[in-house]
Amino acid sequence: MEREIKLYAVVKVYDEPEGLPSDEQILLQTAKNNLPNAYAPYSGFQVSAAILLENGAILVGTNHENAAYPMCLCAERVVLGAAHAQFPGIPIKTIAITVQNERNPVNQPAAPCGACRQVICETEHRYQQSIAIILQGETGEIYKFQSGKDLLPLAFDGNFL
Repeated sequence: MEREIKLYAVVKVYDEPEGLPSDEQILLQTAKNNLPNAYAPYSGFQVSAAILLENGAILVGTNHENAAYPMCLCAERVVLGAAHAQFPGIPIKTIAITVQNERNPVNQPAAPCGACRQVICETEHRYQQSIAIILQGETGEIYKFQSGKDLLPLAFDGNFL
């Protein structure tokens, strides 16, 4: 027997940051302000991520390229690792991710890579709560997802082990 399962995600779309709640506006602006700290000498594609923890702390991370590309670090995983190291046991409420490309302006939201989606979902699983995800390019619309599962609906987690 064959059957279909439909997977979908609800995405809230904002034309301007002012449509977001004030704490999320601050988080997105924090990510944007941190973009110059990205190290992307090869691709020119800079990524910055800022997270808001349950205790109100905000942390930032950027991508770090390497001439041996597989060794690159994504901004999302950098900041999630820093949160766990600095604030173990404190859940993450929201992550804001923004990008810029000096060679090709990005005027739409850029979603995290598959590895980062998996780590976001694992972090949600660890704390048993969703992490809101806010995405924006250099300009243009802002996307807001309620959970990493919206970006990776069939995520692998510890329940399989």
